[in-house]
Amino acid sequence: MPTITTTDGVEIYYTDWGSGRPVVFSHGWPLNGDAWDNQMNLVASNGCRAIAHDRRGHGRSGDVWDGHDMDHYADDLAAVLNELDIKDVILVGHSTGGGEVTRYLSRHGTSRVAKAVLLGAVPPLMLRTDANPEGTPIQAFDDIRAGVAADRSQFWKDLSVPFYGANRAGAEVSQGLRDHFWLMGMQVGLKAALDCVKAFSETDFTAELPSIDIPVLVAHGDDDQIVPLAAAGAKTAELLPRARLKVYPGAPHGLCGPYEKAFDTDLLDFVQN
Repeated sequence: MPTITTTDGVEIYYTDWGSGRPVVFSHGWPLNGDAWDNQMNLVASNGCRAIAHDRRGHGRSGDVWDGHDMDHYADDLAAVLNELDIKDVILVGHSTGGGEVTRYLSRHGTSRVAKAVLLGAVPPLMLRTDANPEGTPIQAFDDIRAGVAADRSQFWKDLSVPFYGANRAGAEVSQGLRDHFWLMGMQVGLKAALDCVKAFSETDFTAELPSIDIPVLVAHGDDDQIVPLAAAGAKTAELLPRARLKVYPGAPHGLCGPYEKAFDTDLLDFVQN
């Protein structure tokens, strides 16, 4: 399997398709790089090089005990870009992956990066605080950790419902897609899954967003039950100097059906122009 090894000895698996301008994808929790297969195929079929890696502890990457935090996630992304000598890249991050991309840009700079896409991303801060009243209460994240620890197989099956909006009237969500979510969830290590909850929910990106000076497409569904638009995409777009906010009416956190097609159109346009 193609892997790179980080400075702290973690093997990071990656998929590398096509040739041309590089587009690098960072996935959400509890998934892996396969979550981006449709978009990888799309951009690689349209003259780009598509790369997606599995986050440490997820998928085919090393299931290690330590380092499940945004700094390490960003450093692992940097290791992929550096090892493959990727330049003029477009970074695309969904959910937790959007936090990873944001932390990479603030921690490692934009010398290798031309643009970025944040889809249903967790910045600026998911957790409800006095300064962030639109956030989600800590109890919700404690419940997630308890559910994962108690019976993660059933938890992934249950989580796939709000993730894809399958609890909404008229939802176009197949059982196969929900099963794929479960399969990817079962490939994340338990420690990585639990620690990542803290990483995606409690990391505050507010101060670093204004320093990111490249064009960023902020894409978000207005029926996102996992990362609500008002606390995430809407605020992020206000803080980024060169953001364009695209809201998909009725779209859930995990895009599928017509919502995915709409995003794919916007993604390809952003990549090519």
